[in-house]
Amino acid sequence: MRTGLLSTILGASLLLAPIAYAQTSSVTATCKDGTDFSGTTRSGACKGHGGVASWGTAAATTPTSPNKAAPAPTATTGGKTGGPGQVWVNTATKVYHCPGDRYYGKTKTGEFMSQSAAQAAGDRPSGGKACSS
Repeated sequence: MRTGLLSTILGASLLLAPIAYAQTSSVTATCKDGTDFSGTTRSGACKGHGGVASWGTAAATTPTSPNKAAPAPTATTGGKTGGPGQVWVNTATKVYHCPGDRYYGKTKTGEFMSQSAAQAAGDRPSGGKACSS
């Protein structure tokens, strides 16, 4: 009878172990568009953000929900960031995007530069509207 009780206790603890682990584990990642992800699983990490750039400790940000990444304050691409007065030029289409634009820093090919340099190179503004200063 003693071994029956011991096996019952052991079996119950093995059943509860994954539940306790799932509640305490945390996954973090940095997405390719510069946003951070934190959640309980890797599944769906950085969906809609170009995929995962790196796994591990994410920068300190406040996520909008456990499964969504918080938006980054500036766009990042290949270690470069757009600063004040910088536009993102999609070099494939020769269209430039202003800060706050949906595609700012997010097209497959492109680079940051000043709006005047983009215009001098013959690039045109997205939607036909130049960026406001």
